[in-house]
Amino acid sequence: MRKVNVVDVRTKEEFRNGHLEGSTNIPLNEVPENIEEFKKMNPPITLVCKSGYRSGEAVNYLRQFGIDCINGGGWTNLLDD
Repeated sequence: MRKVNVVDVRTKEEFRNGHLEGSTNIPLNEVPENIEEFKKMNPPITLVCKSGYRSGEAVNYLRQFGIDCINGGGWTNLLDD
């Protein structure tokens, strides 16, 4: 089974207050300095935040580097019902 990489781009404090199990926290402002880390992840990478806005910003940025990623929207959308 292939591991799905979920990256939460909310702040460290937001992430501490609740997040998707198994997700990685790389705050939006730290995305540029972590390009190599993203390149090591199995594609496609799913990016999430609170509403989908910041994850959308991250997706647009990462795609400029050829990184296969998608906007997963708000992290709570991915929780099991």
